[in-house]
Amino acid sequence: MNGAESLVKTMLASGVDTVFANPGTSEMHFVAALDEHPEMHCVLCLFEGGTSSGADCYFRMKRDVGGTLLHLAPGFGNAYSNLHNARKAGSGVVNIVGDHAAHHLAYESPLKGDIQGVSQSVSHWYRWSPDAASVAGDGAVAIRAARSLNGQIATLALPADTAWNTAIEPATADAPPSLHRPRDADIEAAAQRLKEPGAALMIGGAALFGELRELAGKIAAKTGARLMIDTLIPRASRGAGQAVAAHLPYPVGPKIAMLKDTSSVTLIGTHRPVTFFAYPGKQSLPEPAGIPIQDLCLPEMDIGWTLQALADATGGEKAEPRRYALDLPDIPNGPLTLENAGAAMAALLPEGAIVCNESITSGAAFTPPLTTARPHEMLGGTGGAIGWSLPGAVGAAVACPDRKVFVLTGDGSAMYTLQSLWTMAREGLDVTVIVFANRGYQILREELVNVGVQSYGQNARAMFDVENPELDFVALAKGHGVPGVRAETMEEWVAALRTGIKSDGPSLIELVCV
Repeated sequence: MNGAESLVKTMLASGVDTVFANPGTSEMHFVAALDEHPEMHCVLCLFEGGTSSGADCYFRMKRDVGGTLLHLAPGFGNAYSNLHNARKAGSGVVNIVGDHAAHHLAYESPLKGDIQGVSQSVSHWYRWSPDAASVAGDGAVAIRAARSLNGQIATLALPADTAWNTAIEPATADAPPSLHRPRDADIEAAAQRLKEPGAALMIGGAALFGELRELAGKIAAKTGARLMIDTLIPRASRGAGQAVAAHLPYPVGPKIAMLKDTSSVTLIGTHRPVTFFAYPGKQSLPEPAGIPIQDLCLPEMDIGWTLQALADATGGEKAEPRRYALDLPDIPNGPLTLENAGAAMAALLPEGAIVCNESITSGAAFTPPLTTARPHEMLGGTGGAIGWSLPGAVGAAVACPDRKVFVLTGDGSAMYTLQSLWTMAREGLDVTVIVFANRGYQILREELVNVGVQSYGQNARAMFDVENPELDFVALAKGHGVPGVRAETMEEWVAALRTGIKSDGPSLIELVCV
């Protein structure tokens, strides 16, 4: 048994059975080892940024780690931006990065690079395996690290000779360490603060969905505090039956307005809210100056225990949360607007769907009706790096093959990781991609105004517009093996959406909304 085989066996013995891969020469022994184990699900991504977002959203839905297989420092570099998103999401990911054989590193070969340098800025844990006998143990420690603190980025560099040389028996990852918990005194202080007028309870991480979201809603109902969610979310329960929570918007002005009358903020599973960027003459912190901000439970602490302890301290266990009612709109007639298109999707969205939402500007008008649609879950951008939603949908669909997945993306962001359409087709994933074709980086047009520029000319327009030539997403989808259709009227949009929902494979709808 060689080092690569010992690592694959270690991964399987430790419960890691999915790898999002873009291998090269230095990973060929690892590829051969994967080939010996058909129980390992290997998902080929045509760009490394697809592997990292796939593994990120796989974790968000599976609540356990998947792996990536990357090729040297440049391969990790290509994966970097979506690993940044994964880190901000609190996702657990195990990166296996092939390196040159140790003796070959003495020479300045073309692909030689600083894997440690490029990976450590986004990884919580890093190790370079020195020999084949170390690979299995190092792999087990990497898996444990990725599962620690509610999810971390762990990167294991595997020199080619450690993969092909003789190794020892595989290992099994130990359970991650216990999570830290708040002090009893902090729980009591939070319980009292939440009962005060204007108090807010802001939740993140695992508190955004499932039983913990329900428990947070009970605490808010019992104390009278306003339940709140920050702008960027890794995963959140949405739709009818979910506990009502105010979701901070992206723009600075509305974000500040939503927190205007807040007297205190208690944070569980999330960091203090902050504006996305700094702007001339505008504040970075959106809450009123001087109010108490309590980090009761950081994202890497025990969120479930904290919520239960807070429910016990407030007597909220038996309270009934305020819930969103089921309110399905009629499918509108008339012009194809973002508002009308969103109402149609809210009317048709199947229960249990997963929505990967990377539509900041178009989504502001499109997504509000989904608030009272059938119960579903939404994954959002977490680190602000563009191009996560298409490969993220791949990861979500692999993790939850029995659920319908939708992607909401702008035409500009879709082009970052368009290769993911091919992976959807190859894997036969039940994903419907909706591309808002507004022919430009609309967010940049708005941001130019936000920083004080009132007018702009030819050069600025050339950097904002995605036209001349105009992107043809129907043709692009077909070229990747995915059926696509363009919708320019409400009738075409509704028909395309119905078809996508009925299909059990991938499809794409180009929603023209210029």
